[in-house]
Amino acid sequence: MSRKLFDISPRIDGALQVFPGDTPPVREVRLDLQKGDAVTLSTLHATVHLGAHLDAPSHYGRDGRTIDALALAVGLGPCQVVRVAVERGGCLAPERIDAEIRTPRVLFATGTFPDPTRWNDDFAAVAPECIDWLADQGVRLVGIDTPSIDPAASKALPAHRRALARDLAILEGIVLTDVPAGAYELIALPLRLVGFDASPVRAVLRELG
Repeated sequence: MSRKLFDISPRIDGALQVFPGDTPPVREVRLDLQKGDAVTLSTLHATVHLGAHLDAPSHYGRDGRTIDALALAVGLGPCQVVRVAVERGGCLAPERIDAEIRTPRVLFATGTFPDPTRWNDDFAAVAPECIDWLADQGVRLVGIDTPSIDPAASKALPAHRRALARDLAILEGIVLTDVPAGAYELIALPLRLVGFDASPVRAVLRELG
């Protein structure tokens, strides 16, 4: 029997919201079969922090690795979805996590960015001490159903800084609305974009056999 897949990536089209000031997705059709061309050929203009995406350490660390240097194994393997009770504008601290962490990849479902096509900047963030708490338990990747693990207005990016210090990968912009809490296999592989600070991923959870 095949194992159920959960696609936790938002649709990428013109309605998808990105951080204010960043580059939204735009499709430019260069050739079109419908207009008599031999093929259809498209160009995508967009930020690399698009929808479900993996941040590279170079995004928040001056000497951090770029996305092409990130080990593929980071986004592939045992994962845990944890639902947390955190209000909009709130910060996820360790005491709010009512689950035993059992896998090296943890995805937090906060429900504070419910619609990827409607921007709200009061989504929940992750407290820097939570990053340390996760790292102390062997977590190597933290994911969240919001555009960032830090508050929208943050310039200091304390959670990103702790992730850099503790060598945790960051997966942002995922959609966990219909995913039950529990253990899965995560598949979230970045493109091999040389020198870039992030990459969109097709993030998928597969039920364990």
